[in-house]
Amino acid sequence: MVSLTEKTEKRLTIQTEDISQDTTAIRSLDWDRDRFDIEFGLQNGTTYNSFLIRGEQIALVDTSHEKFRQLYFDTLTGLINPQDINYLIVSHTEPDHSGLVKDLLQMAPEITVVASKVAIQFLEDLVHQPFKRQIVKNGDRLDLGNGHEIEFVIAPNLHWPDTIFSFDHKTQTLFTCDAFGMHYCSDATFDEDLKTIEADFKYYYECLMGPNSRSVLSALKRMGELPEIKMIATGHGPLLYHNVEELTQRYRKWSQNQAKPETTVGIFYVSEYGYSDRLAQSIINGINKTDVAVEVVDLGSATDLQELRELVGRCSGIVIGAPPSAGDTIAQAALSTVLGSAKDKQAIGIFETGGGNDEPTYPLLNKFRALGLHIAFPVIQLSETPSENTYKQCEEAGTDLGQWVTRDRSIKAMKSLSADLDKALGRLSGGLYIITAKKGDVSSAMLASWVAQASFKPLGFSIAVAKDRAIESLMQVGDRFVLNVLEEGNYQTLMRHFLKRFAPGADRFAGVRTQSAEDGTPILADALAYMECEVVSRMDCGDHWAVYSTVNGGRVSKPEALTAVHHRKVGNHY
Repeated sequence: MVSLTEKTEKRLTIQTEDISQDTTAIRSLDWDRDRFDIEFGLQNGTTYNSFLIRGEQIALVDTSHEKFRQLYFDTLTGLINPQDINYLIVSHTEPDHSGLVKDLLQMAPEITVVASKVAIQFLEDLVHQPFKRQIVKNGDRLDLGNGHEIEFVIAPNLHWPDTIFSFDHKTQTLFTCDAFGMHYCSDATFDEDLKTIEADFKYYYECLMGPNSRSVLSALKRMGELPEIKMIATGHGPLLYHNVEELTQRYRKWSQNQAKPETTVGIFYVSEYGYSDRLAQSIINGINKTDVAVEVVDLGSATDLQELRELVGRCSGIVIGAPPSAGDTIAQAALSTVLGSAKDKQAIGIFETGGGNDEPTYPLLNKFRALGLHIAFPVIQLSETPSENTYKQCEEAGTDLGQWVTRDRSIKAMKSLSADLDKALGRLSGGLYIITAKKGDVSSAMLASWVAQASFKPLGFSIAVAKDRAIESLMQVGDRFVLNVLEEGNYQTLMRHFLKRFAPGADRFAGVRTQSAEDGTPILADALAYMECEVVSRMDCGDHWAVYSTVNGGRVSKPEALTAVHHRKVGNHY
């Protein structure tokens, strides 16, 4: 085992170990990382795992986070001349695994990148230079020689739309990137101590894999078609060797339980066509906010049409990504089956996919409308390459659809409180505020009243944000936002504006006077006061996040004025 250490503010080390025949793990250990992705707080750091397979030809599976650039390449070049690497297998393009792909290709431009079609599209935007590529589909194989034949398993939405698994038939090792991993940093390469890691293993599942539980079950089904899997080489945390069967069965059990909600939405599109995968994933993210199950069907695969009819029949909502209008008889047959199985009282949403030969969306929508389906959101049109605003529009559209199909459930929950308790809770009053946030080109806002100061040192407060709010994805740990305080006697105009139901992707600030904070977040010019804030932590409170934030600065426009107060009579809604 080799360990190199760099003197940095955060402790970063590299560990290498031969894990099976001709296979070496290169583990980048990030000991002090305390958060990851969105609300994903970390207690035990994390690792970014990369793997070198030496057959007659040599393959590298994934790279590492860019923060490890010097350490990683010092280690890699100590193991092999990068120009001797024949293939780079990219499990998916999330930056913590692909952060050094561009550097590697500059060092060794003859490497062939092996990935899914969607991953290649993402890499083109990441690398900005020509590179050799080999697009793989489910069941495709790559023969490295000396018995190392790599079989690929398509595993979309775990947890990115471009994910693939890679199975080495010689060592019976499955390289899964995020799936079956955990954010746990230690010197132990393998999962010897199950009791120590199982809490982190489950937390990781709940945060990243649980929302895509049906995709997990699909991946497990495809894994079942492989020979015996003796090792799972994950992208984060220890590798699974001692507890492969136990931990994969936990994934199965958790996913089966997660996939049981009574309300289901079906997403139907042709994978790897245009921008369909990422657009669909954004819609799925929005639906997931409403605690609705999602089933994803690739219209371009050989789907059993009877199973497809049964799925459509049990769905409360249907989302169609426009497939190719001609040339794909399988997709057209599947689309006709969806149309023929749809029924009134279901919700329908349609999005263009940008494949260059899309099925016309409005005639398709009219066919569903004629069957009595409810249009959950306007057709999402693409006039150019999708931007972050486009993906945010898709997320909001998914949330709108999820809210519509759960409307009866929501009303039932509101009526479940006893009358006395309902009235007692209603006596909890609060101020009136507008939360505004901006991340990149995406901005949003919401009216809030569940706000309370939570600390003096540091200056901090808590705010309750419903999980299905559009602004929720802009209020993750580390994000900045502005708390605008409304003025008593002068709040009706702003309150009415931000209480409106906005269409997906609509500009919340159209017609509202604003100025910009240092980070570009809109400040409402007619607010009594404002505070610039940063999210520090989030606590799961069922249907809301309790968001704790610190205050970095602020101003009051009218020192003599009072904050608007919101009095309720009942506690089962705002």
